[in-house]
Amino acid sequence: MGEITAGPGYAVGNLDAIGAGPGFRKIRRELGVTAFGMNAIVLPPGYDTGSHYHEHQEETYFVHSGRIAITFGDGTTHELDPGGLARVDATTVRNVRNIGTGDAIYVIVGGKDGYVGRDGVKVNPDGSEAR
Repeated sequence: MGEITAGPGYAVGNLDAIGAGPGFRKIRRELGVTAFGMNAIVLPPGYDTGSHYHEHQEETYFVHSGRIAITFGDGTTHELDPGGLARVDATTVRNVRNIGTGDAIYVIVGGKDGYVGRDGVKVNPDGSEAR
C-alpha cells in the first residue's frame, strides 16, 4: 500500500506512504489520529536521538524492526529487538540509539490523562448492536 486511504471514520496506509529515509513519520497527522500522539521513527545504524523528556505525555515504544538501546535518566540501558516494548513516564529522561547493522524502526504512542476502559460494542452482520 503506497498511499493513505481515508473513509468515513477510518484511515489505512503504510509507513512508506508517510515518508522515506531516516527521521520521523507523523502517523498521527497522516491518519488523522486525535486521541493520542503517534509517530514512527527510522534510525540509521549508530544514530543516537539525544536525551529528552516530556512535560505531560507518557510514551510507549514498540520496536518494529532493527535493534535499539534505550537509556533512562537513572543510567540503565535496555536493548530491544523487534517486538520489544518500553513504557516511559513523561518526566523520565530517555535516549534511543540504533545498535543494529541496519535501520531501526520503532513506533511511539504518547498520551495523557489515562485509560478509557473497555468500551467496545459488538455489532451484528446487519450493523445493529448485538445484545
